[in-house]
Amino acid sequence: MITPKPGSILIGTTRPAELRDWYRKALTPGHDGEGVIDLGGFWLIIEERDDVDTKNNEPGRMILNFHVDDFDAVEAQLRAADVDWIAPAEDRPGGRFATFADPDGNYLQIIQLKQEP
Repeated sequence: MITPKPGSILIGTTRPAELRDWYRKALTPGHDGEGVIDLGGFWLIIEERDDVDTKNNEPGRMILNFHVDDFDAVEAQLRAADVDWIAPAEDRPGGRFATFADPDGNYLQIIQLKQEP
């Protein structure tokens, strides 16, 4: 049996330039260009669509998680980008989590999992 490996996510939006700029500022401050945003080998594709609303009406339905090694550094980078925090940093049994939203209302999380079993 073959298990497919996720390689990219497409985010449909009514305002691709604004959303692309936001993702660059928040997640890849050094990235330039109009194309695909490389998130460490996982591609983020932002595409203009006329079949989506300007805001995601059910943002909790699917959350894009970013597993990080240095939670504090990534949180500081996101704060510098002035992201909209949905749930601030919280320690949970499995690790440290925080949830934020992009300008279209899609939810994203940063997660630093605990190393111990």
